[in-house]
Amino acid sequence: MGYLVVFLTLIVIGLPALLVRGCSWESEEQQVKKEEGEQQMKLMLSAEQVTDIPLEQYLCGVVAAEMPASFNEEALKAQAVVARTYSLLRILGESHDEKHPTAHLCADSTHCQAWIDTKEMRKRWGWHYGANYKKVAAAVEATRGEVLTYNGELIDPVYHASCGGTGTEDAQDVWGHEVPYLKSVPCTYDPPHRQEPVVTQLSLQEFYSRLRISEQSVPAAAGSGVLQIQERTTNGRVKSAKVGSQLFKGVDLRKELGLRSTDFNVTRTGDDLVFSTQGYGHAVGMCQYGADGLADNGAKYNQILEHYYKETKLLRYTEKKGDE
Repeated sequence: MGYLVVFLTLIVIGLPALLVRGCSWESEEQQVKKEEGEQQMKLMLSAEQVTDIPLEQYLCGVVAAEMPASFNEEALKAQAVVARTYSLLRILGESHDEKHPTAHLCADSTHCQAWIDTKEMRKRWGWHYGANYKKVAAAVEATRGEVLTYNGELIDPVYHASCGGTGTEDAQDVWGHEVPYLKSVPCTYDPPHRQEPVVTQLSLQEFYSRLRISEQSVPAAAGSGVLQIQERTTNGRVKSAKVGSQLFKGVDLRKELGLRSTDFNVTRTGDDLVFSTQGYGHAVGMCQYGADGLADNGAKYNQILEHYYKETKLLRYTEKKGDE
C-alpha cells in the first residue's frame, strides 16, 4: 500500500514537470536552466530575496496566480499572452541591452502582476495540483513567444477580474488619457454570480477618515447626499463625485474606500454609508471572467484578445525583433 501511495504521488506531482519543460522552475530546488535566446529576468520575491528566472517559466506562475486554473484553456492562453506582453514591455523599457534584456519584476500584485511558485500552487490546489499545473503550463507553452502589438509596438495590456456584465471602459474615461487599443467593448459573458451586487458598508467617520477630509467641511444639510455623483461613464460607472466641496475621481474613490469597482450606488443608513458595487477591477482591457465566458462560447484565444484590445496584432516576439 505504501508503494502505491508513493507511485501515485510521483504521477500527480512529478509528471507535469517532466512533460512541460517551460514551467519546471521551483525556487527551493533551484531548477532554472537558461535557454539560449530566452529573456532572463530578476524576480523580486521580497525586499531581501531576488532570483533569476527565464521569462517563460515566470509566466507559468503569473497565469496560475492571476486566473483560476478551472477556466477554459483558451482563456488561459489569452492570459499567458497578456502576461508575456506586460512583462516584456517592462523588461525592454528598463533594460539597456536589447540583445540580452533583463529587468526586475516583483511578485507583489499591488505593484506588478501576481505570481506564485509551485510550492504555493500545491498549497492552493491540493490534489488538483497535477492537472492544474499541466493545464496552465500547456497554455503558456502553446503561446510561447507571442505578444500583442499596436503599430509595431508592444501594448500595455491592462486587465481586470470582472466587468460585471456591463461592458468594459474606455481608458480615457478611467485614467484621463487616450489609448487607441483600450476602448469600451460589450462584455456580457461574466457568469450570473459575478453580475450580482456586492455591499460594502462604511461608517461616516471611517468614510471621512479614508478620504482625509473633515466632517465639518460637509454641510449638515447634505443629509443622505454626503457623496454626490457628478458624472458617470457611458457604461454607468462613477467618473467623478463630490464630498462637500471636494471633487474626487471615481478611480480615487474606489481606491481610498476599498470598493471592488467604480460601478456603484450609495445610500445612507443612519450613520453609515452603504455602497452597492458590481464587477471587480478598473474595467479597462481584458475582463478575465468575460474571457472565460467567450471561450466557453467557442472563441479562440486570439479572438478573445482581438475583442478586448482593438486593432492590435498578435506576433511572436522573435518575429517582431526581426521586423524592426
